[in-house]
Amino acid sequence: MALSWNEIKNRAINFSKEWEAEEREHAESQSFWNEFFNIFGISRKRVASFEEPVKKLGEKRGRIDLFWKGVLLVEHKSKGKDLDKAYTQALDYFPGLKEAELLLSPSLSIL
Repeated sequence: MALSWNEIKNRAINFSKEWEAEEREHAESQSFWNEFFNIFGISRKRVASFEEPVKKLGEKRGRIDLFWKGVLLVEHKSKGKDLDKAYTQALDYFPGLKEAELLLSPSLSIL
């Protein structure tokens, strides 16, 4: 059953209040994203994966914190961390992704 806009709004407000003081990246990042997707009534497990392995520039390997193929790549950071560094880190993942992982499937249905 699809959620109403009012239900989504209420869930988003509750989510923001619950997470406003969190500062620990590793301890809570997966719970954060699971609950974020729940705002919209979506099971994160249906659409996105945690710690997706990827080859970075050069021969280095990395792990994408949260990856929804064709839609979203997340490099999750703790409160107060350098977001420019996180942005650069996320960009380093793109050369190692396959073309199919970058494109949204036309048959994608999340609800």
